[in-house]
Amino acid sequence: MVDFTLSQEDKELIRNIRFLGEKFMRPLGIEYDLKGEPVPPDHPFFKMLAQVGFQERVAGIGREIEGDGAEKEKEKEKKERTSARRAVIMGEETSYWDRGVAVALPGPGLAGPPLALIGTPEQKQKYLSIFKDRENPHWGAFAMTEPGAGSDVARITTRCVKKGDRWVLNGHKAFCSNADRADFVVVWATLDPKLGRAGHRAFIVEKGTPGFIVSKIEDKMGLKAYSSCSLIFEDCEVPEENLLGGEKAYEGKEGFKTAMRSFNATRPTIAAMAIGIARAAYDYTVKFVKENYNLSRPIPRYAKIKGSIARVRRMIEIGKLLCWKAAWMADVGIANIVEASQAKAFCPAVAQEAVSLCLDVLGDAGVQNDKFVEKLYRDVKALDIVEGTGQIQRVVIARRLFDLPSDE
Repeated sequence: MVDFTLSQEDKELIRNIRFLGEKFMRPLGIEYDLKGEPVPPDHPFFKMLAQVGFQERVAGIGREIEGDGAEKEKEKEKKERTSARRAVIMGEETSYWDRGVAVALPGPGLAGPPLALIGTPEQKQKYLSIFKDRENPHWGAFAMTEPGAGSDVARITTRCVKKGDRWVLNGHKAFCSNADRADFVVVWATLDPKLGRAGHRAFIVEKGTPGFIVSKIEDKMGLKAYSSCSLIFEDCEVPEENLLGGEKAYEGKEGFKTAMRSFNATRPTIAAMAIGIARAAYDYTVKFVKENYNLSRPIPRYAKIKGSIARVRRMIEIGKLLCWKAAWMADVGIANIVEASQAKAFCPAVAQEAVSLCLDVLGDAGVQNDKFVEKLYRDVKALDIVEGTGQIQRVVIARRLFDLPSDE
């Protein structure tokens, strides 16, 4: 049975995010949207988050608890059983305040799940321990998408060649969040495109590695607060110990399957981010209606609007349940490819409907005078695209419904 209860730790996390969101995240999101640039990595807000231990909590490490080995192991198992649901909670709450700033927050980002899934103990220790730093913020990044391989990640062409005790990478990556400030990037490449999924390998490429170039920071329609980067790898050499998981992790098609498992773990969080935006638009709409539409005589148009608002509220609740189910399945080790795709396909559409309704209710004020709702309208579209488009999610679901060949 899916556990929908919030622990005291979860409730405290939500309270903290709401404080940070109202005081810092939403104002920063609006400010840097108007500036048209990402929040800089040396911003005092990020430094403050490091000082209070935010990034180590996001990385899932924290400080060692007191007690014997059995107690520590019990605490570790507890965190593993709730990690996906905790990510869903954080994704929804942070995106309610500003999804752009939410993605810009320090932490391992999308590099975290593959590191947790197949990283060697040495790799986890080396690359996750940096987030224990209480003085400076740190970031990780994830590079899969290429200019010619977006939704069909099996078609990546960035090449990796083994030369002695080193791997050499050549190729291009696109839309890599926070890669310009990341301490390391988990980069997916292929031994040979003709090998298909069996040729996939992942590498941990450290900042400053010769041949690793951040070529461009994209000028996006929305979500200005975080950087989306294009990367170039030109004879970029990484040591063999930076092959994520080591050679044994890539027997058969395991490299590609690991990428898919990473997405299945993170897609509920992306879907929850869409629900966060939907909630923000819903709350704004309700507030506006209460302040402007409560007239003494009934007007049919207003009744219709309230019916649409009620529908959005129902859809938000359905979306939250889909996210929680998919996250719970990931936590308890149940295959969740269909459930993750259902959440990812459903929730962005809910967010788009919620924001569109908000603009309809506000009328001209929504697109001319309001800096928040118009921004939401530009921000929300990306949620239907990142980590697999809505169309691709429907293909995944259909393959399972009709028992067609599928990839995991």
